Amino acid sequence: MDALLVSYGVEWLNLLVRWLHLITGIAWIGASFYFVWLDNSIRPPKPGSDLAKRGVSGELWAVHGGGFYNPQKYLVAPAELPEELHWFKWEAYATWLSGFAMLFIVYYFNASAMMINKDVADLNTWQAIGVGLGTLVVGWTVYDVLCRSPLGKREGLLGIIMYLFIVAAAYVLTHLLSGRAAYIHVGAMIGTMMVGNVLMVIIPGQRKLVEAMRAGKSPDPIYGKKAKQRSVHNNYFTLPVLFIMISNHYGMTYNHAYSWLILAAIIAAGALIRHFFNLRHAGRVSLGYPIAGVALLLAVAIAIAPRPIQPVAPVAAVAKADAAAGTTAAAAPTADIAHIQEIISQRCASCHSAQPTQPGFATAPAGMILQTSDQIRQHADKIYQQAVQLKAMPLANMTHITDEERALIGTWYAAGAK
Repeated sequence: MDALLVSYGVEWLNLLVRWLHLITGIAWIGASFYFVWLDNSIRPPKPGSDLAKRGVSGELWAVHGGGFYNPQKYLVAPAELPEELHWFKWEAYATWLSGFAMLFIVYYFNASAMMINKDVADLNTWQAIGVGLGTLVVGWTVYDVLCRSPLGKREGLLGIIMYLFIVAAAYVLTHLLSGRAAYIHVGAMIGTMMVGNVLMVIIPGQRKLVEAMRAGKSPDPIYGKKAKQRSVHNNYFTLPVLFIMISNHYGMTYNHAYSWLILAAIIAAGALIRHFFNLRHAGRVSLGYPIAGVALLLAVAIAIAPRPIQPVAPVAAVAKADAAAGTTAAAAPTADIAHIQEIISQRCASCHSAQPTQPGFATAPAGMILQTSDQIRQHADKIYQQAVQLKAMPLANMTHITDEERALIGTWYAAGAK
């Protein structure tokens, strides 16, 4: 009962923190999209106009919510510091903090189930957690050093090198952690770069501008330029991070043998599509970018499409297993519901039951209960997809389902799942 209450409490914590993460993420991403759009959409004032004399580099008229708005951007700073100045920072901080909390709640609290796959790497719990946390530190350090180096002045080359670095990180992580954990840590690494930009570059730069004005000095425009650079980087990181946030629902990506390559293609597609919108807001329509992005996504979808699995004769499958074990079965299992239910009971029901016995689970994942023959038939499509096609379940194969048992499920499904 105590273990059940702990798991139930963790599940509620998961729900509430995930909700917070979603809310703050929407606020941060919305602000990021808006200000990049604004920067690309403002138009310079007429030469000699009052706005130009006041140092305004661009303005925009917009209508929203029944009112007219006239945002203006100064080339460096206004002549006088306003009494009230809004800072956009807590959206970023709250998103990262809630996301970091999610890592602990979902992955580190139950690392044996969510992070470790013995078929990938024989890690213990602390080693897996160390890999995860180390990824965040190394990712930000490498990115920040590159941005501060002379390479930071060559945006195109910097973008290519950072993309290759992220792909390399994905490759390493998919060879150390479970596919799902590898993906989420690539996303957490990118998210750490994004919040690091806000905390370590954008906000400090803005503070220096304000401090200079309060001291009656002319602000150094270099801080604004550096902040703008990191803000644009965050804008391009956004779509890949959003995909990774939802990737845990799609085992066809993270559980593939080449999951790192799939992620590389999807990240590239997201960046290309984002680039199209950034150019469009600046008045340039380049359809080649979204076409290339969609083509990449289509290529991935075709490449990882499930292939028909040839049913294996149950008797032959079991005979093969018996021969490997040096035993002879009294009666070979057949692909009927009774034997399928026995497999599901041994390999899946520890999580997928009304009262899960697997530590860390208070309720059945996705609400899918597989305790009766009717319930198994009801979810036959999902069982076949996750256990046979994708081999994504059981998680990290904690219950040691065999290839022969997967084949037996495939044979049962091909025969109509009766």
